[in-house]
Amino acid sequence: MAVQTKEIFAKRVGVITVPAMELPTEDGEPLETSWHRSEINLLIESLKMHWRGRQDFYVGGNMFIYFTFEQARKPFYRGPDFFVVLDVDGSYSRDAWVVWEERGRYPDLIIELLSRSTAEEDLTTKKDLYERVFRTPEYFCYDPDMRVLRGWRLMNAEYEGIKSSERGWLWSERLGLWLGLWEGRYLEEYRVWLRFYNASGELVPTFGEAEQKQAEQEHQRAEQEHQRAEQERQRAEQERQQAEQERQQAKQERQRAEQAEAQLARLRESLRQQGVVLEENDIL
Repeated sequence: MAVQTKEIFAKRVGVITVPAMELPTEDGEPLETSWHRSEINLLIESLKMHWRGRQDFYVGGNMFIYFTFEQARKPFYRGPDFFVVLDVDGSYSRDAWVVWEERGRYPDLIIELLSRSTAEEDLTTKKDLYERVFRTPEYFCYDPDMRVLRGWRLMNAEYEGIKSSERGWLWSERLGLWLGLWEGRYLEEYRVWLRFYNASGELVPTFGEAEQKQAEQEHQRAEQEHQRAEQERQRAEQERQQAEQERQQAKQERQRAEQAEAQLARLRESLRQQGVVLEENDIL
């Protein structure tokens, strides 16, 4: 697959027509491991989830960045594993990031996932390119074998190391998020992953994790509603039982009163038969 360059219009100079040129978007080289491929997808998905509804950014991974015509004529640079460009139209996808077609915009943040074959280049050649040519404000490197995360921030035209937190996380000012490690399952792989965390330290979820969390919350709410309904049923049953007990008690009191009245009547009749006449106010 390749993308076609466009004509470039320069004020006061007229029209400069760039010769028809195809820009390769693939180099035929596979990613180092399945982890690298999944990790790129994880970072892209979670950031899109975090900024869902927004279209003022572009996030890409494992794709070429073209920044000079010379480079385009003779491709010599494979794009970063993960990058983010802010304040651009992110409503459509790109096959490659062509700087001169994006109003000169370079990535605001880049992440490289190291491997034995790329570590030296990522920490030297690419780092220099991102610092001196791209002027990318933040650059991060993660070594999955050593589980080491490093980061640099552009200060006074030079990269300065970003100090890690007590957890070993690195703060991205451009994204307003932490970068840190997380052990768990993603795409059926249980591994240690590089993840985003919000300012409160909460894990930025993927779409699947967010849906699962929502489903769990709905299940919990349903369970709570069920428990409340059961408690109401139990209270109603207790009130019914109490009312029944009071009814039985009243019935027993009435029966005792009736028995006492009958016994008194029998006693009066017995006395009357013996010739003893009682007045109404006489007490037995």
